[in-house]
Amino acid sequence: MTFLKKATLTSAALLSLGILSVTAQNRPVQPYKGKIGKTLAETQQSWPEKVKAPKGAPNIVWILLDDVGFGAVSTFGGLIETPNLDSLANNGLRYTNAHTTAICAPTRTALLTGRNHHSAHMGLFPENAIGTPGYDSYIPFEKGFVGEILQENGYNTYALGKWHITPIADLTPAGPFNRWPTGRGFDHFYGYPYRGSSDQYHSQIWEDTRRVYQDNNGKHFNTLLADKAIAYIGEQKSVDPEKPFFLYLAPGAAHAPHQVDKSWSDKYKGKFDKGWDKYREEVLARQIKGGIVPKNTVLPAGNPGVKKWDSLSVAERKLYARFMEVYAGFLSQTDYEIGRVIQQLKKLGQYDNTLIIVSIGDNGASKEGTFVGFVNSYDPAWTDEQRLEQNIKDQDLIGTELSKANYPLGWAAATNVPFRQWKTDANTEGGTRNPLIISYPQKIKDKGGVRNQYSHVIDILPTTIELAGIELPKSINGIKQDSLEGVSLVYSIDNAKAVSRHTVQYYEVLGTRSIYKDGWKAGVLHKRGEPFTTDVWELYNINEDFNERFNLAAKNPAKLKELQDLFDSEAAKYNIYPLKDGTGPIPTVGPSLYDNKEQVILYPGLSTIVELAAPKLHNRSFNITADVVIPAKGAEGVLFSTGGLASGISFFIQNGKPVFVYNTGVEKYTIVSSQAITPGKALIRFEFTYTKAEPSGSGNGVLYINDVKVGEGKVNRTVSSIYAHEGLNLGFDDLTPVTDTYKAPFAFTGTLNKIILDLK
Repeated sequence: MTFLKKATLTSAALLSLGILSVTAQNRPVQPYKGKIGKTLAETQQSWPEKVKAPKGAPNIVWILLDDVGFGAVSTFGGLIETPNLDSLANNGLRYTNAHTTAICAPTRTALLTGRNHHSAHMGLFPENAIGTPGYDSYIPFEKGFVGEILQENGYNTYALGKWHITPIADLTPAGPFNRWPTGRGFDHFYGYPYRGSSDQYHSQIWEDTRRVYQDNNGKHFNTLLADKAIAYIGEQKSVDPEKPFFLYLAPGAAHAPHQVDKSWSDKYKGKFDKGWDKYREEVLARQIKGGIVPKNTVLPAGNPGVKKWDSLSVAERKLYARFMEVYAGFLSQTDYEIGRVIQQLKKLGQYDNTLIIVSIGDNGASKEGTFVGFVNSYDPAWTDEQRLEQNIKDQDLIGTELSKANYPLGWAAATNVPFRQWKTDANTEGGTRNPLIISYPQKIKDKGGVRNQYSHVIDILPTTIELAGIELPKSINGIKQDSLEGVSLVYSIDNAKAVSRHTVQYYEVLGTRSIYKDGWKAGVLHKRGEPFTTDVWELYNINEDFNERFNLAAKNPAKLKELQDLFDSEAAKYNIYPLKDGTGPIPTVGPSLYDNKEQVILYPGLSTIVELAAPKLHNRSFNITADVVIPAKGAEGVLFSTGGLASGISFFIQNGKPVFVYNTGVEKYTIVSSQAITPGKALIRFEFTYTKAEPSGSGNGVLYINDVKVGEGKVNRTVSSIYAHEGLNLGFDDLTPVTDTYKAPFAFTGTLNKIILDLK
């Protein structure tokens, strides 16, 4: 009887219980409003109603840049020209007190869900996941994405570019795909669903959930993204012009590798020769003049370890200036491609009714380039002096497809002006404060206005919902929704002097943490590997000292204690604990499908497995066996590969002989068979024995044909982490070749039955 009672619940009752949801994707059966006759002539037909956005609802475009400091672009006083962002800001609003989480995947999670990143289970990256609620990377379905929310309100939705928030175990061609973009509310996705960076000229691209097997064909990744965005908009407005769309554009620029055509970087030739110290002074003056920072702003002391420009050698200054020219060109080219998308909106008459929100960075300027920068992936054991020497030799490669360049820390400090520190430093404004632009021509009257209200990236979703005139669904696909944790900024749009409504905000990345409340801020820079109990907290009055020059911890211990206690309560509320800093008994890469498997069998037809989710072949012994059939005329090509030019391994046949190459990015170790392989069925095996069990340790490799030893060689050094940006493939080498003895894809011309990986 209980079952029968449940079975007779109406759709309306189920909706009231949150069991069903009226959505654009899954709507319950609607009451039939027509009249059924015995014949069609006697019948009054009725059709289910489609979900429609409110009349006049705006199109929505979110743009999220990557690794850009507060003082980088011209829109906020920087020396890097971004005329399209300038135009958006000059016709909209600049928010100078907006914040991110200090690092990429957490910022993206907070942006897309409107919830704090630990609350949404993304305490760090999917590749650093651990099995606790704040860090497992499985963003709960109770915390709906912006795409899901807007689909429910009658929008078409598109995501392009960098994603980086799908759990590692779900990144294979087997899925599940419910935490890929198309599973979290996006009609279409075009970009890379994994990892924090992409080669700009040889990009691994997915469309929806399938790999696009083509190189960039000479186009820059930013250009491909703009092309696709323009196509999505044109298609949508052709088919249903009254229906609004949402476009999430996350180009991944200007994260390393810094790559761009010389026509862009050469625009800045000589413009950074004065160096990073002068850059800071000049940009601060521009920021003061533009009302971006208070008139009495004073630069903080230089970040520890960054040398004065005048103390550098002539060779260093030339090298470092070129690094910055390329970075600047990369950002300007990104701005140009954003401009192409904006032009499409104007061309189609959609611009005035489009809400565009731009976060200029997902964290502060990157500190990953070391004090001397790097042109390519050199030996991690090298000293700064060795890397500098090689950088000088390789400097003509900076920005090209043959480089993985990132600028030195002096430029990171400079482009973060007027703040101290940089990316991942969640205790400082330099790590967390990023410029924000809101443009909505139909609604914003104070064109070019500046707003100083405190905000956080979780505020962008509620701001969007309010401006679009829609509601947060109580349930999505039958799952009751948690409340948003951000605060809408709409109150500030017409009132520059409005009091901030976002009054409390925590920050935490790798144990570095802080807490903000009503203009006061307490924080600690955690040193990796040291006990958290020895961390020393600092205290700042942000209202009077917005760029954190004066530590008041000793003068006001009561306020410090108040904020420390508040951090603890926020930590309990939002799943911040346990703190972790990348040391200790935790995985270096999050759990995957292949963990603890002693053997993996791979068959033709396999789509690319991204390197993070693939069987792990670093820091261990392994065997690769290829079950093949060689035709009478012979065969050649790649049997198995992972990685590419920057580092990787490839097992292939060339000139009739099996070959194995181990590319560390610095050296290439090649083991060639002494015998040619004869036509017919064959098992070709490579055995690698890890003889020095430490990161980047050495090993021995042996080749076999049908159990007969045909080659042997030493691998003096291995790759201690994942290989390059390119994933695991069968039967070809994707994008860039692991070795220069062949050109990608060098597809196998025989029959490949399977690959067996033994991982004991």
